[in-house]
Amino acid sequence: MQLKPKMGESVRKHLPISEYMWLLGMAVLVLTTCITTPALAGTKYMSGSPNLTASISGSNEFTPGTTVQMKVIIQNTGLNTIKMVQSGIIDRDDVPSTAKMVKVTLGEDDAPVLIKSDPQMIGDVKASNNSLVTFDIRVKDDAKAGTYQLPLIIDYTYLADADQDGTDNLVYRYVKKDLQIELPFVVKSAINLDVLSVTPDDINAGSSGYVTLKLKNSGVDTGKKAIAKLIRNGNSPVVPVDSTVYIGDFNPGQVVDTKFKVSVSRDGEPQDYPLSVLVSYENADGETLETPVEDFGIPVGAKITFTITSPPGETTPGKKGTIEVTYRNDGEATAYSAEARISAVDPFTSNDDLAYLGDLKPGETGTVKFVISTAADATKKTYGLDSEVRYRDALDNSQISDTVKVPVAVVPSGGVAALVSNPIIVAVLLVIIIGAGYYLYSQRKRTQSSDS
Repeated sequence: MQLKPKMGESVRKHLPISEYMWLLGMAVLVLTTCITTPALAGTKYMSGSPNLTASISGSNEFTPGTTVQMKVIIQNTGLNTIKMVQSGIIDRDDVPSTAKMVKVTLGEDDAPVLIKSDPQMIGDVKASNNSLVTFDIRVKDDAKAGTYQLPLIIDYTYLADADQDGTDNLVYRYVKKDLQIELPFVVKSAINLDVLSVTPDDINAGSSGYVTLKLKNSGVDTGKKAIAKLIRNGNSPVVPVDSTVYIGDFNPGQVVDTKFKVSVSRDGEPQDYPLSVLVSYENADGETLETPVEDFGIPVGAKITFTITSPPGETTPGKKGTIEVTYRNDGEATAYSAEARISAVDPFTSNDDLAYLGDLKPGETGTVKFVISTAADATKKTYGLDSEVRYRDALDNSQISDTVKVPVAVVPSGGVAALVSNPIIVAVLLVIIIGAGYYLYSQRKRTQSSDS
């Protein structure tokens, strides 16, 4: 009697156990996937749009006669109020609250300004974000104090709607919009400074002098308690000594003369150098302000130098003598109360090394005498002795010139002195004298013998 196999027995007899386990695992995986994976869903915004506002970053108060970089903040406070998430919806690339391709243009209207910047593209501004844009603005010199409105025009595009056609096609509808916002722009009460003329007085390298500036308030407001301030410009060799002048009330259109003392370093060259000036004052609101710095050039003359124009003085070894030296002022200013000094070094000595020259104008000369002694063993040649001139400048400041060389020639002695100083000649003279004496003695002896 043959029994039929029970259900499942034939499978186990015909399939290996490894294949049986693989089929079982695949069945479980398919079942799990069907249970845990929902249908794919997309997002659709039913409403919303950008809401752009603008404001000046920092203070909105500006001074006439200045060029400023005005920073404007563009902020998007738009909201997406209704959002739908549903299977079969295709996600949108943009959301309605994003302002796209934003262009910002700043206008002048009747404000006393000049807009130097072109319209600027700032890209996309998403909701709850902001962007910063900068404009170069020149506030006119004659700008009157007050509050003005600068028109700011914002051009942008946003997603108004997106129609879905079937399961794989979207049609976008974008809308362009122009928005104008008025920015409050405040011009402070201020003065404006002009330098009308520059008058130098005895300004030379290595000395001090004065510069007179003619200043004008070309603004429309009065500066109270005004003070003019002279400022060194970079590394200029011209340095202010007395750098402030009190003006007081500086009224619109008023012109004042301000005189400053300056000093010039010795390495300055005869050319124009820069200086700067500004005016500090109180405006109508009681604020202490400063005008923009005004640069100007100031001519500087050559420093006072002296040249020796006389021929070399002569002296002889072992003797004291007098030499004459002529000094010429080759500078561009007068040297007052000038005194010449000579430095005597070996083989020279001197107890009289200072001589008075007096006032020497540019190109004038002065001659002085020095008494020097020369060593007996001095080599016969031309020496150069150091000399300098101490003088006073136009402001009575003591100055010392650069060192100049005074030529002094040591020459042989002339006449009997020259003969006496030569040892050979002295020896010959001694022989002649002795011979002559012997001759005279012999002659006297003969005479006495004849007489006897």
